[in-house]
Formats: sequence, C-alpha cells, structure tokens
Amino acid sequence: MHHPPAAPADSDDEISPERRQFLKAAGLAAMSGVALGSPAAFATELNWRPKMIEGADNFYVSDKVSVAAVRFQDQYRMAVAGNLFTPNNLDRSKPARAIVVGHPMGAVKEQSANLYATRMAERGFVTLSIDLPFWGESEGQPRNAVAPDLYSESFSAAVDFLGSQAFVDRERIGVIGICGSGGFVISAAKIDPRMKAIATVSMYDMGAVNRQALNHSLSLEQRKQFIAEAAAQRNVEFAGGPVSYTSGTEHELTATTHPIQREFYDFYRTPRGEFTPKGASPLTTTHPTLTGAVKFMNFYPFNDIETISPRPLLFITGDAAHSREFSEDAWRRAAEPKELYYVKGAGHVDLYDRVNLIPFDKLTAFFDRALA
Repeated sequence: MHHPPAAPADSDDEISPERRQFLKAAGLAAMSGVALGSPAAFATELNWRPKMIEGADNFYVSDKVSVAAVRFQDQYRMAVAGNLFTPNNLDRSKPARAIVVGHPMGAVKEQSANLYATRMAERGFVTLSIDLPFWGESEGQPRNAVAPDLYSESFSAAVDFLGSQAFVDRERIGVIGICGSGGFVISAAKIDPRMKAIATVSMYDMGAVNRQALNHSLSLEQRKQFIAEAAAQRNVEFAGGPVSYTSGTEHELTATTHPIQREFYDFYRTPRGEFTPKGASPLTTTHPTLTGAVKFMNFYPFNDIETISPRPLLFITGDAAHSREFSEDAWRRAAEPKELYYVKGAGHVDLYDRVNLIPFDKLTAFFDRALA
C-alpha cells in the first residue's frame, strides 16, 4: 500500500465540507489507508519517533554498479520504465542471477526500489527496479490510477525483459516487493513460475487495508460510503470534470497529525525521500485517483498463496511496524518453504531506506540459496 490517510490532494477542485467530514468519520481518508485511532496510543504502541533519519540513504549511488534506463512493453503493449543495474565486475561469460524490485504503493522507482536494486547489484545480482504502470516514467492514463492486475503484470513483463538479456539466466530470476509491491509480486508469482524466489519487505495487502483498514478497524458501512463516493466521482469525470485524488501522504504537519502520517511524511515530504517525476506535480505525488483506489476492494493477493510452493517465500517486516499484520497473515497462509523475518526496532518506513536496519545480508542469503 502505503500511506495512511490524508486529506486528498485534488488538483483542480476544492474538497467539500461533506467530503472532509466523511474522511474524518471513516478514519482513513477515503481508503488506501489506515483507521488510525488515538495518536497518543499509537505513538506508544509503535515506538514512533520523529525525524527517523538515522541511516537513511534513499538516493544511494554506488561506483561498483552501472545503471541504464530501460523501457519494455507489458502484454497490454504499455511501456514499463525501469533502471537496470549490473555489477561492474559481472562475468558476462556465464548467465547471471537477476532480481526485479518494486517500489512502495504511491511511490516511484527512485524511492526505495533503486536503493534495494543498487545494494543487491553490489552483491553480485543483476537487478531491475521498475515504475508501476500509471506511476513515474511508465505509461498509463490517468496518472496515479489504480489497476492491481496491471501492477502485477508489470513484474511478469520485467521477467520477460530480464530473460531476454544474454547475460541473465532465465531460470534464476527472483523478485522483491516493497510495501504495496509485496502484494503485487505475490499476485504475479501465483501465475508466473518463472519467478523462482519471492521476498517482500514492509508488505501491505492493499486489498485488505482498503476493505477493512489496519486491525480490521473499518466498518462495512464506512466501506460502502467510500464506494458510493468513488462511484459518484465517476459520473463527475465522465462528464468532463477534474480527476480527484485521495489518501497518500499529507503535505503539512500539524499538532494533531497522526504518528503514522508523520512516519510517511518524514520520507515522502522531506529531502530524505521526496521525488517528483518529470511532468508530475508535488501536489499529487503519493495520491492515487479516487475512482481507481476503490478497485483495491477486489484485490485478494493472499488467496491461493500456498500454490507458490515449492518456490521459497521470505517475508521481512519491522517488529515495530504498523503493517506487520500483513506479513504475518501471508506467512500463515503460505506453504513451505517460507520464512517470516522480523527486524528488531524497525518501523514500516524504516525499511524503505535505513540501510543500518534493512537486512541486506538476509536478502542475499535468501537469493543465494533460492537462485543457486
């Protein structure tokens, strides 16, 4: 997923008082998010701390790795944009192991995915970070639209691309999904056995969090309110009205900003991780379209997750992460071989970029075994 709720960033129209009241009552600003509860209680429960910058290195660049911008088509002839990372000391006389890396929901490849791809390339893997369709430099209109099937398809398209490279071994390709991409890579892997090993980090089940919020705190009535609002917005946009955006990360902090929103703000709205793609507006970064976001209600990535076996699964989550319930749920449902790995003291966003906490050794060992 990603972000807990924020007042939506509507590019051209004002947010009505009625809409603001609904978002407040629903407790998750339209969806894509989190029913939040008491900020004080959450601050205690999550051990949240402001300005979580220790070890943060989102824009890390390595002199041990070469990077090339690439574009390739998915099965729907939409262009997917990516960055291909190759170790400078790669022995091209024999096919290499490769890993596809997906960014958090609402982010782009320059946020977290490039960092993981760079670090894993330093460890000898060919890696490919991608922009999900409708985000970053990948194709798709309207921008920031939600299409879970197309998101998952982009990972299979990335495997298509990697497998076409003469220096990549088609039989040794793995995937890493960060935050919302964790659910998308699981969805893809269920029907694409070419993905030989699947790792997720700070995973969100975007379907579950939109249907019921964190800790199952969203009522059915609140869910139906959001669905009705999204349906009404379709009428507006069909008639030529402006696109409306929802959820995502707030653009300003106040005394009452929820701790989880502060956690996301510290990454997405500060130099630590802020990135606005060319042609985009910082007013809409992280915010999916309102009419698209409702489509997550029909997204069930963990159904049939056991069918991925015997390919291995690794679920990595912080032991202080507000999202840990999703990694735990996926681990319970999955068949062997599987592993649930807790990073001590880490919150959800910590594992986006805090290299002092991200368990790269664990990821390397996992893919060394699985892609041997």
